Amino acid sequence: MDTGICFFHSASHVYPRFPYRTWNNGKLGGRKFASLNFVGWKQRKTLICAVNKDAEKSFKKTVEVDRLIDMLRDADDKELHQLVVENVLAFNEGFWIRLAARTETCKSEDDKKDYEELAALLMSVVDRLVHKTNEKIESATDVLKAILKPVVNEEEEIEWPPRDPEALALMQKELNQREQEGHLDEGFLAEVNAQLRQAKEDGDKPGLEAMLQKVLQLYASRVLSKRSYAKKGNEILKAEQFLETLIQAPEAEWNKLLINGLTVGKGDISPEELYAVVKKRIERTLIRTEGGSYQQRILTEYLKGIQARGEEIVGVLQGGTR
Repeated sequence: MDTGICFFHSASHVYPRFPYRTWNNGKLGGRKFASLNFVGWKQRKTLICAVNKDAEKSFKKTVEVDRLIDMLRDADDKELHQLVVENVLAFNEGFWIRLAARTETCKSEDDKKDYEELAALLMSVVDRLVHKTNEKIESATDVLKAILKPVVNEEEEIEWPPRDPEALALMQKELNQREQEGHLDEGFLAEVNAQLRQAKEDGDKPGLEAMLQKVLQLYASRVLSKRSYAKKGNEILKAEQFLETLIQAPEAEWNKLLINGLTVGKGDISPEELYAVVKKRIERTLIRTEGGSYQQRILTEYLKGIQARGEEIVGVLQGGTR
């Protein structure tokens, strides 16, 4: 983006000074008006018009950059990433110069700090975007294969339960890395769901079905664990804390945690308190995720699974059935 504006410092370039005021039959003050001088005057007029147009164009560019900067400042994390993707070509030298200029002209230190943080965040997002574009783009199937690799044997078959006790931990590590890199998007979740549906229809691959379900559980646990609602000021909300313990724990440990945590067992959290915080977390999830998306469905089903297990444990401990 060209932000430079050319200015003439000499007034004679704009308003040529003539030694005489009157025209006289092709003469200027008794002198012959040379055609060369006339051409030169026309060239200067053309140059002035061109410079004025360049200045106007540059001003419009600056206004566009300022508008983009204002939008970026007001955007939340999701909106900011989307704006960067949509305007990636705008992040050229002129943009950074203008952002630096606005930073330096801030009237308060707080505003200046906001601009500095915005610049650092934008540089990070743009760098990741460019790096991701230059990388070999992996398909959702490739990402899923990489996550399942720790539980695949030499015959390319999935073993369930896995022989290696570290297999699930390695799966979790790979999934966390892929999630951090932004690979676990709707396309990935759609791929997992499609393969899970096919495995259920085939009915002859229980290991694959179990591991695909495990992938979705690990994904839900990872995403839901990013936000904590267990503290309200200096107060610890025990029911929320208990739910977050369940969210982060492997599904195989839920029974033990529920028995030790609920009042019907050895704990101090009533079933009603657990159900209430599960309901509240589901409501928060519905608000924060796109309606009808795979992500929304997977996260809410995971939370409902925790409540269903809780109801099952309560029924067993109370000697009844549900």
